Amino acid sequence: MKVTLHPAAEQDVHEAAAFYEREGSPIVAARFVAEFKRLAALLLEHPDIGSPRSNGRRGFAMSVFPYTVVYRVIADEVRIIVVKHDSKRPGFGGRRA
Repeated sequence: MKVTLHPAAEQDVHEAAAFYEREGSPIVAARFVAEFKRLAALLLEHPDIGSPRSNGRRGFAMSVFPYTVVYRVIADEVRIIVVKHDSKRPGFGGRRA
């Protein structure tokens, strides 16, 4: 089993980290990235932990930051599709595969 990121999800992580670095500090940005990596490792160990969503997707909220990771389990892969701020509209990133 492995974790992969949709290219746009990778961009989501970079944009969130840049926001925290700009509005907070490099330490806060590093904590965001560390929390994301911790969550990705957790999904790898427990791929069914997230709440079911439409189209075979699941969502799991980060515990420290107001972000939700939307992913899909495909064979031996946890594919992270969207990393979205909880204030974004519900359909954000919905067209990503």
